[in-house]
Amino acid sequence: MAKNTFKRKELKYRLNKKQYERFKSEIMPFITPDEYCIDGKNYGIYNLYYDTGDSYLIRTSLSKPYFKEKLRLRSYQSPTKSEDNVFLEIKRKIGGIVTKRRVLITLKQAEAFLKTNEIPVNIDNVLQKQVFREIQAFINLYTPKPMQYISYQREAYFAKDDKELRITFDKDIYTRRDDLSLRSENYGSNIINSEERLLEIKVSSAMPLWLVHALSNSDIFKISFSKYGTAYNQYLLSNEDNEQNQFFNHKYEIKI
Repeated sequence: MAKNTFKRKELKYRLNKKQYERFKSEIMPFITPDEYCIDGKNYGIYNLYYDTGDSYLIRTSLSKPYFKEKLRLRSYQSPTKSEDNVFLEIKRKIGGIVTKRRVLITLKQAEAFLKTNEIPVNIDNVLQKQVFREIQAFINLYTPKPMQYISYQREAYFAKDDKELRITFDKDIYTRRDDLSLRSENYGSNIINSEERLLEIKVSSAMPLWLVHALSNSDIFKISFSKYGTAYNQYLLSNEDNEQNQFFNHKYEIKI
């Protein structure tokens, strides 16, 4: 059964081809592929990020506040059909700790919920209902709509001795700000170089020594990187009349 609640630190690193190959060779004895990464092969992840019409959420996120949150719809098929399962996720970061809550429903159910803000009638699981209520509160506060499509190819592993330690490599990170539907084919502009990988280490406790040594031996250092944030900044650079000027025109009170 898919895990639907997460609480962890997420550390990010941008690797060139040489760093990727060196690092991966060093960690292979300690890791095992996840259930989707058959024989170490990549799989696709396709996302719609929801935001206000003036992109308040991503602009706030880029200012690195103590608290931030986002809503996204995620699929593992492209194009996604009405009956295909998708994850509707609300993700928060509080003081460096990331929490993620999500529900697994069909694309048709997700689209209906996001349009009406009414929980599907067939949802009877108590935890799922609670996650839906959290998303309802998010929708009531922000009135979000799809603002960014982001897809990528992922190579994912777990530590053999700690299933809470997850290591992923993302490549071919494509993004677009039109045709915002998971039902459409996968296409867009790449936000990193074709030979680069975005490494994410997701850990709920201290990083093991074998992983620390592998990072050091490969000259890999932590960076701040947001796929949505990078895509949004590239959008701003390509538009002289950008929406940054609207930043002070809208205020949202966030209560936690």
